[in-house]
Amino acid sequence: MSGAIHRAAGRQLWEECKKLGGCKTGEAKITSGYNLPAKYVIHTVGPVYSGREEDAKLLAACYKNSLKLATQHGIKSIAFPAISTGVYGYPMEKAARVAIKAIADFLKESNELEIVKLVLYSQEAYEIHKKVLEEMRNKNEI
Repeated sequence: MSGAIHRAAGRQLWEECKKLGGCKTGEAKITSGYNLPAKYVIHTVGPVYSGREEDAKLLAACYKNSLKLATQHGIKSIAFPAISTGVYGYPMEKAARVAIKAIADFLKESNELEIVKLVLYSQEAYEIHKKVLEEMRNKNEI
């Protein structure tokens, strides 16, 4: 995902990112969007999946810290990919559960964001997230 964003945004994004001093797993940092249709890009690093309990905490932190940063900058809408589900190997269903819970919990506490989207790579990813969302709603987990 990162490569696609950098290619579309242009070299200026890379130059600004170099000044950020990196980003630890679970943290979030913000830059301008440059050639993207978005004013900002919020960068976060998800965990490499290991099956440990810490993975879910770090993944949730990615969403929570990104949402917090968005509200601090007056952003009203944000879109997320399924963080860590690609080369980092996080199982899609487990990642969906963490993402949906983290986003729902944040939105219960803050009404500053108007739109939060999960933009998924495939129909399969969409179906998994939809199923998890319905299950979590039915069990009053969100």
